Amino acid sequence: MAVLVLVLVLLATFLPSTALAAFSPAFSFFLACGAGSTVTFPRDSPARNFTPDDGYLTTKSVPAVTNANPNSVASPLYDAARASSSAFSYRFPVPDSAGQQAAFFVLRLHFFPFSPASPSTVSLSSARFAVSVQDAYTLLSSFSPPNAGVVKEFFVPAGGSGDFSVTFTPASGSAAFINAVELFPAPAELLWNGSVTPVGVGAAALNIAAWPKDALETVYRLNVGGPEVTKENDTLWRTWLPDDPFLFGPAGSSMLQNTTTQIVYATYTKELAPDVVYKTQRAANVSAAGAGAVPPRFNVTWTFSAEPGSNYLVRLHFCDYELLSSVVAVVSVFNVFVAQSMGTQDFTPTQFETQANTALYMDYAATAPISGNLTVSIGMSAKSGTGEGGFLNGLEIMKVRPSDSSLAAGSHGSRNKRVLITALSAVLGASVLASAALCLFFVVRRKRRMARAAPLEKESSKPLPWSQESSGWVLEPSSRSGEGTTGAMQRVSTQLHIPLEELRSATDNFHERNLIGVGGFGNVYRGALRDGTRVAVKRATRASKQGLPEFQTEIVVLSRIRHRHLVSLIGYCNEQAEMILVYEYMEKGTLRSHLYGPDSDGAAAPLSWKQRLEVCIGAARGLHYLHTGYSENIIHRDVKSTNILLGDGFIAKVADFGLSRIGPSFGETHVSTAVKGSFGYLDPEYFKTQQLTDRSDVYSFGVVLFEVLCARPVIDQALERDQINLAEWAVGWQRRGQLDRIADPRILGEVNENSLRKFAETAERCLADYGQERPSMADVLWNLEYCLQLQETHVRRDAFEDSGAVGAQFPEDVVVPRWVPSSTSFMTTGDPDDTAVTDVGVVNSKVFSQLSSGEGR
Repeated sequence: MAVLVLVLVLLATFLPSTALAAFSPAFSFFLACGAGSTVTFPRDSPARNFTPDDGYLTTKSVPAVTNANPNSVASPLYDAARASSSAFSYRFPVPDSAGQQAAFFVLRLHFFPFSPASPSTVSLSSARFAVSVQDAYTLLSSFSPPNAGVVKEFFVPAGGSGDFSVTFTPASGSAAFINAVELFPAPAELLWNGSVTPVGVGAAALNIAAWPKDALETVYRLNVGGPEVTKENDTLWRTWLPDDPFLFGPAGSSMLQNTTTQIVYATYTKELAPDVVYKTQRAANVSAAGAGAVPPRFNVTWTFSAEPGSNYLVRLHFCDYELLSSVVAVVSVFNVFVAQSMGTQDFTPTQFETQANTALYMDYAATAPISGNLTVSIGMSAKSGTGEGGFLNGLEIMKVRPSDSSLAAGSHGSRNKRVLITALSAVLGASVLASAALCLFFVVRRKRRMARAAPLEKESSKPLPWSQESSGWVLEPSSRSGEGTTGAMQRVSTQLHIPLEELRSATDNFHERNLIGVGGFGNVYRGALRDGTRVAVKRATRASKQGLPEFQTEIVVLSRIRHRHLVSLIGYCNEQAEMILVYEYMEKGTLRSHLYGPDSDGAAAPLSWKQRLEVCIGAARGLHYLHTGYSENIIHRDVKSTNILLGDGFIAKVADFGLSRIGPSFGETHVSTAVKGSFGYLDPEYFKTQQLTDRSDVYSFGVVLFEVLCARPVIDQALERDQINLAEWAVGWQRRGQLDRIADPRILGEVNENSLRKFAETAERCLADYGQERPSMADVLWNLEYCLQLQETHVRRDAFEDSGAVGAQFPEDVVVPRWVPSSTSFMTTGDPDDTAVTDVGVVNSKVFSQLSSGEGR
């Protein structure tokens, strides 16, 4: 007994007092919504009991629904739910003392859209709703839970004493539901106790001092270098996912390390992060970089999908297992990058902790870039020792959700500005009206003259600023005078230029293992820039005879426009006779790769009907912007399924603008130009007349729509003669009203008949023989959105819900990764039969601007 007492005394001497006390919240609410009895979890640490929610509902008429297939879910929490087509709320009595002491409450909401047992008029699978708390924060808006289920975690400012309310408000014609609710005060040390470092381009504009008044949503929580940590091993009942799906870079660039030594919590307790997170880490494997690596450029990078323009709190956890070398006084020094920018240069753990195996974290504030990719990197610094490239133990990313009042104040200020601007415009407008009318005539005449003198695809006789004739890059002289694209190129911002040395480093000197596609222009490689941005690098080959005009056009067009559904140009390189284009990396590949062939043949997973509709809607929005959203009408001229790329959440983006050109000027109906495009997608009217309009894009998009519906190539020489051309074959069956004969059999069981019929009618209208009979992209977009509405409104049950196949797994806690990389690169596109029309005659060659083809695999 005396020995035991001595051991306890020694432990109390060497361990911080904060490390001895376990977290015990002042209050807690765990509700099993709609359940008839308590659901217990004795293995949780500490154990939890989820009680029925009846006593906390403010409206007693909210129906409880039960799962028609309770055996299909791993957790009894998802055997029932509270669901309604009207708004409903929960109110929790928070003790005055607890509300005043706690800075934040932890709120977790569980959603699992099972198939309700009859009788029930509420569809959980099609539910769309908003969630707000305290009448002050809108945590979720127009939210539709995924079929696999999800747990959403939020940190909400306590706001003093008083009850805590959570409100669920369904969208018009839809419903809201909830399976379980967790609410308890967060430990005082969890948030805003340390300094926060602003990073990124907009760092100076970040008002971090106001963030403690905002709510936070956990979007990523990773146990870096270790296995999944479940709620049974975390005293705050959190789940920490493995980091492997988010790791970017070649195999072997990082290595795993661990320790069995006890973790030291010098300034806080395990509630910040459990010791299992600090006992494993991922470190840079500097030896894998090779002898020629430049130390500051060797990074280990993690990539996350984020909402462009939104603010995020990024927390990185570190634990130095050997704080000081036992041989010489050498300490760990490395660089930390957050949001494609320097977070901490020459980060040294000894600046913060003086004992090995001490838990440490750093907080950063960042705004997600326009690319939508938020990256975290560690890498060698100029002060790094030999073999030292840094390490990381854990990572958390939380999205800032401002209060509704602050958003309203911002909107009010914007309204005041708009009123002032409107008033000034009215006063000034009268004085300049006459001058504007006078100038209009001259402007129109000048635009017509410029359009006739310099169509977009024609080059000036002047060489490019970087043209090096001695190396073989020579411009063909133009028969027309005018500025052309060369003049436009000279005005492109030099900020888009990326040094060749950096691109060589990003692609491992264009190593074959990074090759993801081959096209008429050259090869396409995946890579990561120095700041961690994941990119696709398209490099021209010397044998290419068609690249220079398209190279110019791509830069000119994409440097002018930005849109959520258009692939962004990151930059270009024109050094040492190279022609290289750098794009944002679209990890889910092309639309075509998700349409053709079963998974066993190496194709990407097929899309559901709803996903196909959403992809078509996204692509239509991008094309609609090209046609109407820019100051000049831009015609893509090469719309096809390999030029529609899919990113995070299967967001569709139109790519490949090498054949694009400016449309007709004011008062003109078309542009006369040589025919360019891809066989099977080419507008027959344009082919016959050489008169190009935006309705040519509409025709090509109509072919894509039938390609989405039928999941077959647009030209297939192996089929019967009447089936070779997809457009002709599909229109014939559509007019006979027998869509079931041509539709992809993998989606027939889930498609609403009205949605399918409207979709096929829209595609048929796009394929009208004459452009004036085809709808505009605005009309196409409206029809597709209506198709999606029909699908979501009338489909009450997914075909597989009754089978019990869905819900066989517990929904992923807190985070559903919205980007999952795979060995299949984003550009497994094209097909060996994909040919291009470069002039009125037939040329059997790949279209230049195709990002890649099947040959690249």
